Amino acid sequence: MTFTYETRTAKDGTVTYSKTINRGNDPLTGKRRQTRVSAPSVRELKRLYSATVTQLDGGDYIEPSTVTIGEYLTRWLDTYAKHNVRATTYRSYEQLIRLHITPALGNVRLQKLTPVQLQAFYSDKLTTGRADGKPGGLSPRTVLHLHAVIREALHQAMRWQLVARNVADAVEPPRAKRANVQSWDADAALCFLDVARDDLYSPIWLLALTTGMRRGELLGLRWGDLDLTRGELHVRQSLVEVDGRAVFQEPKTASGRRKVALSDATVTALRSHRAKQNERRLSLGSVWRDLDLVFTVADGGPILPANLLRSYRRIVERAGVPAITFHGLRHTHATLLLKEGTHAKIVSERLGHANIGITLDTYSHVLPDMQTEAAKSIDRALFGT
Repeated sequence: MTFTYETRTAKDGTVTYSKTINRGNDPLTGKRRQTRVSAPSVRELKRLYSATVTQLDGGDYIEPSTVTIGEYLTRWLDTYAKHNVRATTYRSYEQLIRLHITPALGNVRLQKLTPVQLQAFYSDKLTTGRADGKPGGLSPRTVLHLHAVIREALHQAMRWQLVARNVADAVEPPRAKRANVQSWDADAALCFLDVARDDLYSPIWLLALTTGMRRGELLGLRWGDLDLTRGELHVRQSLVEVDGRAVFQEPKTASGRRKVALSDATVTALRSHRAKQNERRLSLGSVWRDLDLVFTVADGGPILPANLLRSYRRIVERAGVPAITFHGLRHTHATLLLKEGTHAKIVSERLGHANIGITLDTYSHVLPDMQTEAAKSIDRALFGT
């Protein structure tokens, strides 16, 4: 069969060879669908024509588009991310896109983005990428977050057949430095609890240190999640703050939805806390907001994470203990358990880690001491020494 094509000569004498592929009528609009391929030579046109027909037959053809990265990310946020990720994750995505990605890459055509451009973007952000106008770049961890957002957005673009491949997969993002695990020893933890005894949120500090629960999990805990007779609780939801209001959400992973055994001291403290809360609820009557929350503000409403954090910092300062983050309470729980010889698998389950590897990697600083104790234990077992 003769290979027919069209020829077009530009004013500068450049010749372009083109061929139109008829694709039948659109089943929704009834309009005729055509795809036009062009090349600088007949040989290249034949190759491109053949490849395009193969893609069309296999359903892999990507329609040429002038959509920019900025336009696509706006659409992706509104139609996909808003309905498929947590509210806090969406807010983080939107901020990273607005402050960093769109200003640098927003005008680039989505289908024209290359790995080289993306790699250069990461490099620029590491050196001069601050959005507040101050000198210096972003941390490797923040750039890694940018990479995660871009990679996820481009993956969805592939599924929507807007791009043929995810160029983020061909880029090497920076490696984030491992964060130092801050924790207290038992003496510092007890000192903190002693000072916190008269605090409005007193029981929450004890529960944080004896269960390793995350801040949002503590604030989202309901009495219905507790079984004080059996001495256990179930983590079923967490509380986050979005635009100044409390939002409840389910755990991200199956492992985050877990059962945690409670210590006797914790059960006793929670029983006392419930009795005091019941007295306050009865005294307030209809004013009380009955949300079944274990930890509340005066009228039964939820405690916002930012307010709890302010209270925590005040207690740390008064106690004179090392200033660690709120998440450090979780690290303290895990570190104390591991040093007491609790199996890492149990610690992992209490923390809601996806696998024991995360626990071992996070708390590797405890392992050298455990190795020493293991050596002593084998001596005692074999030689009685």
